[in-house]
Amino acid sequence: MAAQNEVTFRLTRSRRSVPRARALAHAVLGEWGIDQDVLDTAELLLSELVTNALRAHAPSGRQVGVRIARSTEEGLLMMEVSDEAPGRPEVRTPGDDETGGRGLLLVEALAHRWGVEEHEAGTGKTVWAELKAPDLVAEPVEREIAAAMVRPDHLLRVWGEWRTVVGTCSEQRNGDDPTLVLSLDEGPPLRVRATEPLTVRHHEKDS
Repeated sequence: MAAQNEVTFRLTRSRRSVPRARALAHAVLGEWGIDQDVLDTAELLLSELVTNALRAHAPSGRQVGVRIARSTEEGLLMMEVSDEAPGRPEVRTPGDDETGGRGLLLVEALAHRWGVEEHEAGTGKTVWAELKAPDLVAEPVEREIAAAMVRPDHLLRVWGEWRTVVGTCSEQRNGDDPTLVLSLDEGPPLRVRATEPLTVRHHEKDS
């Protein structure tokens, strides 16, 4: 089974939601095996995004949405915080005597990229930030398995090239051993015996 690559949750508009968001992020990122330095930065970024969303003037009773996702192909960690308050947040440069207003400055300094997407229907927006997380990138692992063990999304070496398996089914004729039909992203389907060894490639973090 493929590992979960995103987690979403909702927060009430309460000061308790900031530490709760950090705790949930810590649990998720720890499970994903994120490097401690990246984990600490991600928690800080998320807390700033949630704090900004909670300070925005949204309609009473509306919650804040959080999405944490990872891309093992690009080595990126993504965090999104959505609220239903009007307007777009802007980076400010507060004076020395001001105690607030530095949240987006911090986001801009720490994130690989960040931005704002306004909701098409109604008011509100999603503020997102990405962090580089090189340890997310898993090296492909090659192994030889019986054809019956091949699953969709496996990379299969066939005809001297790698093809992605998009579907599997079996055929049985006249009492013979069942034949597996592997549908590929390119080329004709591959028909093989269930016990025939095939070389597949997968990522350790997704196995």
